[in-house]
Amino acid sequence: MKFTSANSMLLASFLISGVVSTPHPQQPASTPGGPGQGQPTTTQPAPGQPTSPGNPEQPVPRDVCDGNTASTRSEWCDYSIDTDYTSTSPDTGVTREYWFELTDVTVSPDGVSRTAMAVNGSIPGPTIIADWGDTVVVHVTNSLTTSLNGTSLHFHGIRQNYTNQNDGVSSITQCPTAVGSSVTYTWKAEQYGSSWYHSHFSLQAWQGVFGGIIINGPATADYDEDLGNLFLNDWDHQTVDELYDYAQTVGPPTLDNGLINGTNVYDDGGSRFTTSWVSGTTYRLRLVNGAVDTHWKFMVDNHTMTVIASDFVPIQPYTADYINIGMGQRYDVLITADQADVADQFWMRAIPQSACSDNDNADNILGIVTYVDDTTTEPTTTGYDYGSDTCDDETDNLVPYISKTVGDVELQVAEDASIALDGTLFKWTLNSTSLLTDWANPTLMQVLDGTDEFETDDAVIHLETANEWFYLVIETSLAVTHPIHLHGHDFFILAQGTGTYSTDVTLNLDNPPRRDVAMLPASGYLVMAWETDNPGVWLLHCHIGWHTSEGFALQFVERFDEIADMMDSTYVSDQCDAWSTFQDENSIEQIDSGI
Repeated sequence: MKFTSANSMLLASFLISGVVSTPHPQQPASTPGGPGQGQPTTTQPAPGQPTSPGNPEQPVPRDVCDGNTASTRSEWCDYSIDTDYTSTSPDTGVTREYWFELTDVTVSPDGVSRTAMAVNGSIPGPTIIADWGDTVVVHVTNSLTTSLNGTSLHFHGIRQNYTNQNDGVSSITQCPTAVGSSVTYTWKAEQYGSSWYHSHFSLQAWQGVFGGIIINGPATADYDEDLGNLFLNDWDHQTVDELYDYAQTVGPPTLDNGLINGTNVYDDGGSRFTTSWVSGTTYRLRLVNGAVDTHWKFMVDNHTMTVIASDFVPIQPYTADYINIGMGQRYDVLITADQADVADQFWMRAIPQSACSDNDNADNILGIVTYVDDTTTEPTTTGYDYGSDTCDDETDNLVPYISKTVGDVELQVAEDASIALDGTLFKWTLNSTSLLTDWANPTLMQVLDGTDEFETDDAVIHLETANEWFYLVIETSLAVTHPIHLHGHDFFILAQGTGTYSTDVTLNLDNPPRRDVAMLPASGYLVMAWETDNPGVWLLHCHIGWHTSEGFALQFVERFDEIADMMDSTYVSDQCDAWSTFQDENSIEQIDSGI
């Protein structure tokens, strides 16, 4: 399918059933660390990369520059929060270099032992920390010698501007990295804020192959201390293979537990995540939903949050008692420790929303905020009343700080069509065209070989014209909420609602929310837009792990004619040669969508 007009729109109806698997186990968390702990671990010294980076505000000493103190967070050297980061970024000349090794491990993050996978021996893995404008180099070695998994590493939300080959998606931008092999990813930190990296090989991310990303830069509100990433994960005591067997016959499984920064209790085992706060201090927490299939409401009892960023987009600050966070989404929040007169300790709550997430320990996924040294007793505080469980998005509250408008589009009536038909407005039935790719023949390698015609199962949409607006409508008739993630771009949310989409729906074109993950409401629609300003092969998919593996995805070949000149094709082909040899020698069978 090829689009050459600035007024192109695709209307997609996703009809999904069942669950899918990954070729290997699932994951727990090993050494839990507080936010800001679990700092990048290197397996060997690296140029420009200290072995002990320090806190997220200052990973290594920068050249002295004005700004970004506790009372001037809007400033950043010669730049500021007013700098349009979408078109301008510093060039620091600094390279942050990391060495990661993936291994099979046994862990017990909630006191129950099981097999998993880890990055440098920990779950979550080390945090990648850089400054806005730095270059990041990540070396990944696959030592998964027990599970014999291939792997890849995706840097979630990083635009990879003109560096598509570093997006780290098996079957799309690379062949999986074989056991015993290594791969190096290089990208520029042109955005700032909070995110995570994770495997993009089947369900391996939820085996434990993930960790945080912090890119330091200006902020839309002041704070005293940056506590770093705070991961919210669901967790099960069975492996992914076992869960998949259940899902094939029964449906998406109810998970056993949830973790806050890699730890929690279960029955009489495990331990709670605990963080000590000093009264009067304002803290920055970088929330990351790393769950396979859980939509959370997050809160700290009695405390009010100020939300300053959604995904990698700085926003006009707003206050909230609790926040909705879908799979793959991130929020940067500020919380002032101003409740010492109420209690010494408070519950931090991650609450699975039963409307779209089933968990056997839903009322006990708790951390502790303490104002005192004695933590022998647990808090007795009460959470905020939010009414019934919902799988809401925060869209209505999100106003990007850097204002943007979206080009107008004349919407036409949708016509039913398969993914292969040409036109300006389409209705896509996922059941007939769910994505199925080949580990050994990634789309990017096909493009580099000159292929511009793809099989229907590849679910490819061509975006041929540079720097024009593309509009996409996704619609579902199922009563299931889906977190939709786009690689290579932040997209604008023009409309989001329940019911059937029609051309009567009002589109928000004046500084609409923008981000890289947004919720497609149950029995509803999501209208997205972005500019074709980043050549490459980019994936769009649901971030529910089961759905991704089942093929709830599209891929965009953006500006085909420019892609080959951007990179050395041997970067991709050498990986594929190594993978093909490994796959053949070990009789590795692909049993899911390939991503």
